[in-house]
Amino acid sequence: MPGAQQATVPEPTSPLPGERGPQQPAGPYHPPQAYQTQPAGSVRKPRTGASTTPRTRKARLRVSKADPWSVMKVSFLLSVALGICTVVASAVLWMVMDAMGVFSTVGSTLAEATGSNESNGFDLQSFLSLPRVLTFAAVIAVIDVILATALATLGAFIYNISAGFVGGVELTLAEDE
Repeated sequence: MPGAQQATVPEPTSPLPGERGPQQPAGPYHPPQAYQTQPAGSVRKPRTGASTTPRTRKARLRVSKADPWSVMKVSFLLSVALGICTVVASAVLWMVMDAMGVFSTVGSTLAEATGSNESNGFDLQSFLSLPRVLTFAAVIAVIDVILATALATLGAFIYNISAGFVGGVELTLAEDE
């Protein structure tokens, strides 16, 4: 009929069995609001009631296997960084010692102790020149990279074998509030 109004049917306030209510999102299970974690930086309000002490959540984890390939990559990168630090530290130490005059003082002390003059004696400053010191430090750094990478990878294999017998290392992680 032309002028007649259509009646609106109100939606039910509680869902029927098997239906989702308006407050429940679609998709996988979402825990009730009380169990969801708080976003970073937010302050959690204490519960009202008899207990106001915060709960500490704990998780017990077990490291049962270490991937040798991952251990090798990480140990290689860390030992390369250590090797670079070794070379840079050697260069800085040599420059500081040269600026302080340590090499010339030690060379003159050696010449005086052995009773020889400087032309025939041992020249420490030419023997411990910066290129020679940096070459020695680089060789030590390369040997360190090779040994540290090999030992860490071997350690991962040994850990995996021993973790097969005893079950691995158990860790307890706790979240403080």
